[in-house]
Amino acid sequence: MAIRKITEYPEKILAEVGKPVTVFDEELESLCADMFETMYDAEGVGLAAQQIGLGLQLFVMDCEGVKLVAANPEIISTTGEQSGQEGCLSLGKVPAVVVRAEKATLRARDAKGEWFEREATGYAARAFQHETDHCNGKLFIDHLPKMRREMVVKKFQKEKKMR
Repeated sequence: MAIRKITEYPEKILAEVGKPVTVFDEELESLCADMFETMYDAEGVGLAAQQIGLGLQLFVMDCEGVKLVAANPEIISTTGEQSGQEGCLSLGKVPAVVVRAEKATLRARDAKGEWFEREATGYAARAFQHETDHCNGKLFIDHLPKMRREMVVKKFQKEKKMR
């Protein structure tokens, strides 16, 4: 296992739709182990392949008791609405309030290629939506009004310069 470098905004890959995962083998399992290690090291709850520079429909998460690998993820249903702080490892965890569905059902394949569906509410549902967005080339800031998005980006750039 290895800690990978996290790709930061505005790298182009973060805005690209990932390619579907088609091979489920030891190499994929090793990649997922690296992704978990990278996510834990960065103190995150989710990490998509785009965030380590790979254009794949793949994410890992460990949030509120929901730990999973999701290849080719899609949100197949949502209900309700929640509003809460959201950050991103690719934006230095600079937070902003984002409106998401309160409950979400994820359909994806695990590291072995088996299809599964998983329902979550609250923070875990937010993570499903956030990480699936990454796989589709969207960042949480894309859900913000223009002025708020610009403020988050400015704060991230300022913090990045101070590192």
